[in-house]
Amino acid sequence: MPKQIRLGILTPSSNTALEPLTYQIVSSIPNVSVHFSRFPVTAISLSPEGLAQFDRSIIMQAAQLLAHAEVDMIGWSGTAAGWMGFEDDERLCEAITKATGIPATTSVLALNKALGIFKVKKLGLVTPYLDDVQERIVKNYNDIGMEVTSETERHLRVVKNTDVALIGEDVLETLVGQVVEGGAHAVSTFCTNLIAAHKVELWEAKYGVPVLDTVTTVTWDMLRQCGVDTKAIKGWGRIFQEA
Repeated sequence: MPKQIRLGILTPSSNTALEPLTYQIVSSIPNVSVHFSRFPVTAISLSPEGLAQFDRSIIMQAAQLLAHAEVDMIGWSGTAAGWMGFEDDERLCEAITKATGIPATTSVLALNKALGIFKVKKLGLVTPYLDDVQERIVKNYNDIGMEVTSETERHLRVVKNTDVALIGEDVLETLVGQVVEGGAHAVSTFCTNLIAAHKVELWEAKYGVPVLDTVTTVTWDMLRQCGVDTKAIKGWGRIFQEA
């Protein structure tokens, strides 16, 4: 009988998308269960209050609760490192492992691994964020040599996180198509409260490039680090079959 694997996922308190999507992604693997721990996040901005939501000490409290369940891996299903800096997630993972003994990853670190595997040089970014948040994300990717231009980014200027989950699939599909037309070699739907992961395979077939949703990336990385053959997950994108 295969070993039971428990995945522990850190979740923004106002996120209503990532839990059902994550459950669906792993549903074909009977020996994997998913467990969630929330911490307060309600709106995304670069204001002092907006940035303070991602204070490491607060996230660590949620991680400690996941450790009580003796999970095999802890994943931060969120994209704050996009505007706060990739090293922020690296330090968070180090802190989680030091405090709990449990390996950790994040949506953004996993996305960056996948971009390397797919050898992506020009990234399409589809996000719900404000102008200044998007500018930070674009800059951080440009700083690591990933080309993101005005032709390959789209954002919707949404602040309230619960409103993000109300963005329609038709809107997202239009934006994905626009950044592909702008020359993107791959697209990321970059926010874990976007209800997008279930559309990835359709968009990949339609537009001919990998689509890397950030709910999907962290789940993929956790599974592979736990030794799970991700090829068993079908219908959720090329990342599970090719990366």
